[in-house]
Formats: sequence, structure tokens, C-alpha cells
Amino acid sequence: MQTFDFSPFYRSTVGFDRLFSTLDGLKIPEAKSSYPPYNIERTGEDAYRISIAVAGFSQDEISIETKENNLTIKGGKATEEDQAREFLHRGIAERAFDLRFQLADYVEVTRAKLENGLLHLDLKRELPESQKPRQIKIDAEKDPSPMIESKKKAN
Repeated sequence: MQTFDFSPFYRSTVGFDRLFSTLDGLKIPEAKSSYPPYNIERTGEDAYRISIAVAGFSQDEISIETKENNLTIKGGKATEEDQAREFLHRGIAERAFDLRFQLADYVEVTRAKLENGLLHLDLKRELPESQKPRQIKIDAEKDPSPMIESKKKAN
């Protein structure tokens, strides 16, 4: 695995220490499971959608949880159900899964919808008013110096 040195950025940035600490702490697993398959798409300027293929799962067998900036989606089937069925060919996996996503600050899940074997999670980034850009008015001093006025009156 390749490592990066972020120390030059610490010297030239202000307030990004949390970002670089997060990047330092990322451990990318060599062989990450690709089950279940999913898409992440941008649906607007500050809107996103995660679509996960969950064929064979009902909404009662899937749990979605957000904690701090982490999104966790878990799914699992009851094992008793599998013992009662006899498969000649099993192409639909229906195995338990645990997907985790790191969310940026101020990104929240606004809706979860299960349709046609796909779980759609809509996400939106909403900045609080204190974080939005604002214009700062520059006040100009309107009173001229008293010395200049007194020179004009003397002439």
C-alpha cells in the first residue's frame, strides 16, 4: 500500500487538520467485497443517490443507520428459511452484507426507498447558515482629519 506525507499541507493550510488526519487514517483493504453491487450518483449540486442491488431482501431484513459521519447498511436473511428450501441452482446470493460509507460534513440521508430489488438512498448536503458564504461590508471613515480643515480655514 502506498502512503502519502501530508506534512507540507499542515504548514500551508488552516482548519484542514481534520481532513488530513482522516486521510492519514484511511486503510484501504486490498480485497474488498463487491457484494451487493451499488452505484453512487450525483443528482444535483448538493444531492446524491446510492442505489444498492438487494434482490431477495425485504425492507424488514435491511437496516440503515447513520452515526456521526458514517452510514451503515446491513442486510441478512433468516437461516431457517434456507433450510426449508431445496435449490437445484442458486444464482441469487441473498447472503448477509454490511456496507459502510463515510459521509462528508453536513450530508444527511433524506430518504430510503426499496423498489424493484433496488434500495435507493437519497442524500443531501445542507450547510447551516453560519457555514454559508457571506459578504462583509467595508466601513470607510467619513470624518476628515481636523488638521486639514483648519488649514483650509486659515487660507
